[in-house]
Amino acid sequence: MRCPFCAAQDTRVFDSRLANEGDQVRRRRECITCKERFTTHEVAELILPRIVKRDGVREPFEEKKLRSGMLRALEKRPVGSDDIEASINRIKQDLRASGEREISAQELGEKVMKELSLLDHVAFVRFASVYRSFQDVSEFTDMIKNLQTTTTDGTIVTTGTEPVPPK
Repeated sequence: MRCPFCAAQDTRVFDSRLANEGDQVRRRRECITCKERFTTHEVAELILPRIVKRDGVREPFEEKKLRSGMLRALEKRPVGSDDIEASINRIKQDLRASGEREISAQELGEKVMKELSLLDHVAFVRFASVYRSFQDVSEFTDMIKNLQTTTTDGTIVTTGTEPVPPK
């Protein structure tokens, strides 16, 4: 690490500690040349893929957008915030694990719909109706019939309103 005081390239670490609830490493360093001491903080850089929109525009993944879309679909539904956060974290973990540099917005939307179907079927239909741009009522009824007969894990659902417990 370069010294911020004299710009020398050689510094030594004389103390390391976890900081920020274990998400960072705080290191005390000393410059070999000028003997000045300074602190650095290391954070793991976890890169999420860029999102390729339908029109070909590429933009960075934004957790804020993912959360707001899911919260909009889950508005006034009996789903706890811990369950929502767990779903968001599963989506992000799945994106990281894919190792892809880019992912289509459609693929991301499918992941969101899968998670919403596990949380709440009404929220799933809300999200799917906007995401898939339903044009008429028959598309809604087809989606609901599909929810009434099977779910993502193959269990039978009678009303289509019960949430399916996560695996």
